[in-house]
Amino acid sequence: MVFNVPYVPTPIPVVRAMLTLAGAGSEDIVYDLGCGDGRILIVAVEEFGVRKAVGIEKDYSRYLIALRNVAEHGLGGRIEVFNADMFSVDISEATIVTLFLLTSVNAMLKPKFEKELRPGTRIVSHEFKIPGWRIEKNMVVRDDNGLTHNIYLYVIGKHIPERRFF
Repeated sequence: MVFNVPYVPTPIPVVRAMLTLAGAGSEDIVYDLGCGDGRILIVAVEEFGVRKAVGIEKDYSRYLIALRNVAEHGLGGRIEVFNADMFSVDISEATIVTLFLLTSVNAMLKPKFEKELRPGTRIVSHEFKIPGWRIEKNMVVRDDNGLTHNIYLYVIGKHIPERRFF
């Protein structure tokens, strides 16, 4: 699949809000699709105590940066980073998936999410919605520069809007 998502790091206050909105905790396995420098993975393990965090990064130079950051934090035993296309990686063990992609890419990921993720798996997206899915919760977060960011939480099994018949 061909797509191009510009790299824009998620501000740390937004990372914390995403993981809080998802209810991240010690039993969770977090997958970050397009993990960039690994910041979501590191915060998930260090501050939220998740059991494991996995990053998927297609860009080789950012993949190397993420590996370096994980090593600098001494988290190699709890964080894995793969240089791969997110569409080709099995994400079925995830209990939380984090995204900062584009709406069009989120739409392309819907079949993968529905095929691989178990009911109850939480997907939290920074700024871009998953079209056609029911938002479980959303919030607006202000970063350290005063900019606002939208965060959307989806839950597999609750993500399809109810059909109403009149």
